Amino acid sequence: MAKKKAFALRLDSELMKAVEKWAADEFRSTNGQLEWIIQESLKKSKRLKKPKNTE
Repeated sequence: MAKKKAFALRLDSELMKAVEKWAADEFRSTNGQLEWIIQESLKKSKRLKKPKNTE
């Protein structure tokens, strides 16, 4: 499992409400939703490195 790093993130209250609603609609935590949004954006922009094969 990948090591996770905690950091503070400040969001506009309306933006946060929208993310919380989206997370609830997808049955995810707000943190999980933000992580998914960032990961999808990185994949689409081809900026996410493929994981190394550990086998």
